[in-house]
Amino acid sequence: MTTDAKPLSANERNKQESNFLRGTIAEDLKDTTTGAIAEDNQKLTKFHGLYLQDDRDQRIALRKAGKEKAFAFMCRVRLPGGRATPQQWLMLDELADTVASPSLRITTRQTFQFHGVVKGNVKKLIQGMHSVLLDSIAACGDVNRNVVATPNPERHPVLDLVYQDAKAWSQYALPKTRAYHEIWLDEELVAGGEPTQEPMYGSTYLPRQFKTGVAVPPSNDIDIHSQDLGFIAIVENGELLGYDVLIGGGQGMSHGNVKTYPRLADVIGFISRSEVIKVAEAVLTTQRDHGDRVDRKHARLKYTVEDKGVEWFKAEIERRSGVVLQPARPFQFTTIEDPHGWHQCADGTWFYGLHILSGRIKDVADWPMKTALREIAQMHRGDFRLTTSQNVTISGVSDRAKPVIDAILARYGLDKENQRSGLRLNSLSCVALPTCGLALAESERVLPDIIARFETILEESGLRDDAISLRVTGCPNGCARPYLAEIAFVGKAPNKYALYLGASYNGMRMNRLFAPSITIDEAVQMLTPVIKRYALEHNAGEGFGDWCDRVILPADATLHSVGTQPAA
Repeated sequence: MTTDAKPLSANERNKQESNFLRGTIAEDLKDTTTGAIAEDNQKLTKFHGLYLQDDRDQRIALRKAGKEKAFAFMCRVRLPGGRATPQQWLMLDELADTVASPSLRITTRQTFQFHGVVKGNVKKLIQGMHSVLLDSIAACGDVNRNVVATPNPERHPVLDLVYQDAKAWSQYALPKTRAYHEIWLDEELVAGGEPTQEPMYGSTYLPRQFKTGVAVPPSNDIDIHSQDLGFIAIVENGELLGYDVLIGGGQGMSHGNVKTYPRLADVIGFISRSEVIKVAEAVLTTQRDHGDRVDRKHARLKYTVEDKGVEWFKAEIERRSGVVLQPARPFQFTTIEDPHGWHQCADGTWFYGLHILSGRIKDVADWPMKTALREIAQMHRGDFRLTTSQNVTISGVSDRAKPVIDAILARYGLDKENQRSGLRLNSLSCVALPTCGLALAESERVLPDIIARFETILEESGLRDDAISLRVTGCPNGCARPYLAEIAFVGKAPNKYALYLGASYNGMRMNRLFAPSITIDEAVQMLTPVIKRYALEHNAGEGFGDWCDRVILPADATLHSVGTQPAA
């Protein structure tokens, strides 16, 4: 480690003294006098896929009544590659109704998330997930988190090979501690058993979260340059030759802190499929040994790469893995949008891509999405595949089952969802208020209004069907990857956002700051003439972000670029 001379952060000491993520969580769960758990245990439960939150809408009323906050846990499922069986879908649907808030949410890490799980229901939730072979191990925390991969099988059977590689790394990189099984699944400790060891992580695990993604060109649906560790599949003549390797991406930053910034990952070379685990482990252990354990705001791998240099990091990977990286192979990304509607696969089966705004699966008046998808799961014989754009794909559909699913979608009105504007189909948001403790402004709850207001302008400008990426986050931590959007609102304060413009639609260039603090009303007023100019002036095939980068942004000398470009 490079920071041995300085005191470790409190998080590092907490991990070191936790007995491999056990802490006193089990004892805290027995305390019925509060809905919370101790602060040190809150940090540890993240490794178990759990965040303690509270309903911020109720804070003032509860404080006036002399009551504690409305505490509840968020639980994130580990689902590498985003694949779930119909049986798993039905169990998660039931658990949402019985032990959580009634909605399911698809996250930008390609998995499910529960909200509103009170302390007394956490074990019931995890044990219910366990009954269908699901867990939340390492879905959060300072470890390799849920591995994302291109989920859609429309292009070629290599997609299944990519999924197997992503799943293999996810499994390999799981923590070895049995703390999760002991606390949540009531696994009994064996007297005199082998002491816990973490051969890859050690007793303090990683300095910060570590995110891995696998992309298959021409689709950059997972935003590969936002990943700590990325693999780009290189396919020639229908054969998966191997992967280009990327390191050092990340989206988080802090307002007003110039030492923090989003960064695009650097392409450092090409490897074969057989070398994926060895190279991935070398990247992870290099970060384990050299990442900043003093300042958590400087602890992500992107800062280690920036501080040490790309060439140093590459040499360290080769030394640790024994793999000599070959020159990177060429690749091209053309889109980030998930395929919507029906598509036929090479094996004759079909899949249906369904857009879900903000990934929120719930029943509302005239829009019973949760009920419709439950009905589909009850008859479906294929699987479901979640996407990092918070959508779902109903995969492996036979010719016989296709009209049945069509009828269900039509009966509940879901057949109209994919006919929305190009802006809506390319929009993302984080949860933000009322449950996220870090949120400075609204995100998911305000996204429909933002979309509706810009749709009016786009319709008037003849741009209704143009694919324009819009992302909204309640804070600058980047959960919805805002700095890779052509238009991004990043929360700064209640109803105040930093407005960014000019990313490339294919995820290869980040946006830049356009207005440091602005309301949504002001943003609509400011962007209306920009959108109308784009409609009249852009070159053939030129996206909105590219046009803004070329025409609008360079004219203002106060604008600044964030991050660095990939080295491919």
